[in-house]
Amino acid sequence: METAFRAVKKGREEGPTVAFLSEYDALKGLGHACGHNIIAASSVGAGIALGSVLEDIAGEVQVIGTPGEEEGGGKIYMVERGCFAGVDFALMVHPNTKNLIGRGGLAAQSVRIEFLGRAAHSAVPDKGVNALTSLIAFFNGIDTLRQTWPNSAKINGIITRGGTASNVIPDLAEACFTVRASTKKELNAMYRDLNRVAEAAAMVTGASFLLEGEPVYAERYPNSAMGEAFKRNMESLGETMEYPDPRERFGSSDVGNVSLELPTIHEYLAIADTSVAGHTVEFREAAVSPRGGEVVLLAAEGLALTGWDLLTDGVLREAAREEYRRKVLPFRD
Repeated sequence: METAFRAVKKGREEGPTVAFLSEYDALKGLGHACGHNIIAASSVGAGIALGSVLEDIAGEVQVIGTPGEEEGGGKIYMVERGCFAGVDFALMVHPNTKNLIGRGGLAAQSVRIEFLGRAAHSAVPDKGVNALTSLIAFFNGIDTLRQTWPNSAKINGIITRGGTASNVIPDLAEACFTVRASTKKELNAMYRDLNRVAEAAAMVTGASFLLEGEPVYAERYPNSAMGEAFKRNMESLGETMEYPDPRERFGSSDVGNVSLELPTIHEYLAIADTSVAGHTVEFREAAVSPRGGEVVLLAAEGLALTGWDLLTDGVLREAAREEYRRKVLPFRD
């Protein structure tokens, strides 16, 4: 990918490879209202810090630049193209309003549907094929399906095109949806359901349709062995780390796709209080505040220390790998 990168520092001899993931894309119209400036700087800092002591130990440190987390799923393509082959452990820290370890995430996918009909004057609607009618039937079909999906399944959509004038039968109607589920497998099953609903909605009027799904952001599997090591290191730096409410698994990120491939942590450090929501002007200001700068250094230190633990502690490495084999491998496609 054009704006991806990989920086590598090798140790005294071959050994495990630790990668710090660097995100740096901003939000359209808002800038760094998700704090990716902090993620980028802290991962680079961790790589520099750990790389500076590698001459004494075996292993390798990488900093991997992963563009397009907010839109496009950069890590998804990087996983598919083998960018994480040879990496044993992946680590990153995300700014938040709480210090948290071990929070998972839902699988998510953006879906677009388009119905194509035939335009006609509204005085003679029988001469046309109403694409909007099929789109409305599609929405109603989704509501009918909801009771058949797991409780974790969520779908929200908007109509982006529904006609140009009330006296013209629409020949084109379009909608976009965000679909979420506990796992990528559940999400794929939901997509198949949506295709069946689209077929039925098209049959209502005789319209045709096009259903398109963006790459799937997989669910996130936090590695607790690595997370506990990070927690110990952050607490040695004066930060108190908490565990999330087990019912909280609402966010989605393409780091989930990485966590399906290898032991991964994506932990959180607070840059603002809980009254501040992410993706807002207030969070953007927090990302460049004195606390934001402090978190860059704290995260870099905590990541570097945890990377050191992984390179030097064989028991920790095996615990992380065993957990991955037991908890994650059964859910891979």
